[in-house]
Amino acid sequence: MIYIHIPFCKQKCSYCNFHFSTSLQFKDEMLAAMKKEIFLRKDELENKSLQSLYFGGGTPSILSADEINSLIDEVLRYFSFEKDIEITLEANPDDLDKNFLKQLSNSPVNRLSIGTQSFFDEDLRFMNRAHNAADAEGSIKRAQDFGFENLSIDLIYGSPTSNLEIWKENLKKTIALEVPHISSYALTVEPKTALNDWILKGKVAKPKEEEQNREFYYLSDFLKENGFEHYEVSNFAKPGFYSRHNSAYWKYKEYLGIGPSAHSYNGFDVRSWNVANNQQYNKKLTFNSLAKEEEVLSQEDQFNEMIMIGLRTIWGVDLDSLNNKFSERILEQFQREIKSKIEEGILIVEKNHLKIPEKHWFMADGIASDLFIV
Repeated sequence: MIYIHIPFCKQKCSYCNFHFSTSLQFKDEMLAAMKKEIFLRKDELENKSLQSLYFGGGTPSILSADEINSLIDEVLRYFSFEKDIEITLEANPDDLDKNFLKQLSNSPVNRLSIGTQSFFDEDLRFMNRAHNAADAEGSIKRAQDFGFENLSIDLIYGSPTSNLEIWKENLKKTIALEVPHISSYALTVEPKTALNDWILKGKVAKPKEEEQNREFYYLSDFLKENGFEHYEVSNFAKPGFYSRHNSAYWKYKEYLGIGPSAHSYNGFDVRSWNVANNQQYNKKLTFNSLAKEEEVLSQEDQFNEMIMIGLRTIWGVDLDSLNNKFSERILEQFQREIKSKIEEGILIVEKNHLKIPEKHWFMADGIASDLFIV
């Protein structure tokens, strides 16, 4: 599978620390550089038949439909698409007007991931989103009118401008709109963000973990009551609408990341990442050189990643895979670490897969980190 990172946004959200630029001055050069990177790295994926192509960012919907199609065409020069390929475009609600959706509906894109975040204006203003509540609802309805049934929306809980009652209304609206996939995240404070600065200056209170915990479990219970499957800590889907792209990440499949700051993985022991600098990225590719670094993952790194990723999902960690892949030293320490957690009910084993019971999922990352080999 291939991920393409579009490093442009209209404006910076208060909580976001992803790599992007709000200047489109070098957009054409960036698109040309991405096409060159696709060519230079075409042999890195062992499987040339793609099940997933994902446009993330940044804000991919800031591009025109023609520009998106040109990147898809470039991928098709070196790879083939499986018949039921999932091609996802992340989009902001304010970009999804009728003209853009009409053009997009005639493209190979067949899944939209919409950055809704909230259906309340106060939340959206606090987050410095470019859209309002009317855009949030209208964009979903317009996408459905143009035939996009495979929709996902992002929602954020635990904001200082929200509370449990507002959160309940957000979820009711989502159900009413018949969206089949939801990615939902607790508002987190990242360094070098406006939100972090506001908290440090005392302008905004730090998000309260107990409130986020309560909203997380309400989210899970409410969506399951309405036919969703909670298949990863932050992801919910109606049957048949799991994100194929993200599921492949969580199952340790190989993937190729194109664009500034994009990461790649060979499915075994090598991870690489492109420089998170648009000018450096473009300049390197002008000279047919890749602006990327890579690391060979140690046995400990590989083990820790499998634990961290697997324990966030309904699939858990395949104990047979661990036993076949890792040394006796690592496995002995692992067995010692999980023993007490199994006795406490924090971990369970089902069909030889180690899992965290869903009632403990809000603390999944902390539980997993306790099992890391250092």
